[in-house]
Amino acid sequence: MNEVSRKTFVRQAAGGLVALAATGSMAEAQLVYRRSDWKIEDFNRLAQAPARVKQVFDVTAIGGGKFLNNIKNSLNGLHFGFGIPAGQIQIVAALHGPANLLNYDNYVWEKYRIGELFDVTDPATGKPAARNLFHASKAGKNPASRDPNEENSPYQDTSIPALQARGVRFLSCHTATEEQARLLIRRWSLSQSPEEIVKDMLAHIQPGVLVVASMVAAVALLQSEGHYSYITV
Repeated sequence: MNEVSRKTFVRQAAGGLVALAATGSMAEAQLVYRRSDWKIEDFNRLAQAPARVKQVFDVTAIGGGKFLNNIKNSLNGLHFGFGIPAGQIQIVAALHGPANLLNYDNYVWEKYRIGELFDVTDPATGKPAARNLFHASKAGKNPASRDPNEENSPYQDTSIPALQARGVRFLSCHTATEEQARLLIRRWSLSQSPEEIVKDMLAHIQPGVLVVASMVAAVALLQSEGHYSYITV
């Protein structure tokens, strides 16, 4: 092959790769989101929320979902104990690491054996959880009750939808999702590419959850620019 034909071959090959990527025929890894890849304006509005009290919970461990109780206690303490109107409280649950999986529905938990992977036991079966245990109501059996001391009132419900209904915003980490897709491939010997798994998971994210590019970066901006107080549990 002479020099001219070699250069022509290289250009054609490169062009073919670009065309494949453009048409979606090549599964490209996307470990790092850029600004245009996610809903950054939604995050900016959250960071600049005009609430009097702004608190971010930095959560990496599933830990039986105990952090959900901490969030509930913070809401009740601020509202009832300190008399701060509910509309002046903004709490963010920044979930990454294994806790990131709490943002995904039963389909993800069952298909990818999340309970088995992260040692989460379903108390109803005594087996690894094949469902998201933290999305089912823990209380709320008397939704009309306005008494926070009643155990079945919405104020004692630590499920994710109940906390969302009280204004808590749950964030999912794109980087964690990418890393977890690769972990699933290794652990369960899956044939899919990481991006196929990530897209499958993102199609089953819980309503109201905001996916951010990087949680550790998002927490830094919530603190520095949004003036959120920080707590890790």
